[in-house]
Amino acid sequence: MRLLVTGGAGFIGSNFIRHVLTTQPEVRVTNFDKLTYAGNLASLRDLEDDPRYRFIRGDLVDSELLAQVVPEHDAVVNFAAESHVDRSITASGDFINANVLGANSLFSAAMHAGVERVLHISSDETYGSIPEPGSFREGDALEPNSPYSASKASADLFARAYGVTYGYPITVTRTANNFGPYHFPEKAIPLFVTNLLDGHQVPLYGTGANVRDWTYVLDNVAAQWLVLTEGKPGEIYNVGAGNEMSNRDLTLCILERFGMGEEMIRLVADRPGHDLRYSVDTTKVRALGWKPEHSFQEALDATIEWYRSNEWWWRPLKDDGASRRQGLVKEPSAP
Repeated sequence: MRLLVTGGAGFIGSNFIRHVLTTQPEVRVTNFDKLTYAGNLASLRDLEDDPRYRFIRGDLVDSELLAQVVPEHDAVVNFAAESHVDRSITASGDFINANVLGANSLFSAAMHAGVERVLHISSDETYGSIPEPGSFREGDALEPNSPYSASKASADLFARAYGVTYGYPITVTRTANNFGPYHFPEKAIPLFVTNLLDGHQVPLYGTGANVRDWTYVLDNVAAQWLVLTEGKPGEIYNVGAGNEMSNRDLTLCILERFGMGEEMIRLVADRPGHDLRYSVDTTKVRALGWKPEHSFQEALDATIEWYRSNEWWWRPLKDDGASRRQGLVKEPSAP
């Protein structure tokens, strides 16, 4: 199989590429990434010399470049997205460009090239918030509450439209919160872990009552590969490990591993439109034969140890992020 992975220099994308090249010796992978602030080729430096791997820098809205690249492939997996909710609140245009226009451009290129399988990675946030008890199923209405989740829901609807209008089925997965190695340190778990490694407090939104389902990225990418190869084209599959907990409980789990207490928590004002609870029913993906192979506790231990041992990876990103917040470094302009 000749596989095109978009957004492959990002967190989940880089872990997916590594999973595929490690477990599927017959697959060749092209990594297509714009290399925005969260795209980091250092996440794949151990694969640079693998003859089955190549990298192309490009933007999904560049239809001419896609027309050259996409036809060389048998399957496409789209991880490319702006994904940080806080950033979407202040710069929604970037999310519309990447997550909606970019996805549609890719879908169109794949359809015209006759690519057999396209998998689009979406989010459980597209459903909106759900009270306890209960979990969203794939056919439930989409009620996104942030510019980020609205942009992802829009791409999901474009995927549906390609199937209905053109008879070109695009498979979609809606994934729960991920964590693990190579996670950009603005997101909750890597931010908290790297803060504590530096002896700094961790910022907790509101009262910390918001509930998320945490899935280890190595389990998630195994699910994505299974859906790509064994899932029914055009279907939607929820992916989540069932590790639901409040942000406060998550914070306490991390603090416990550092031998620290609540004095290291710094409460900050809640963000606008903050969904209270995400939860997805994963019956369909489990019917394909997937289940998480790692418990939350062992996965969290492994993640913390990874950040302890790989300061070379996260330190430059965190230092650069601090400089951006202080206005010392300009954000790169769009190509």
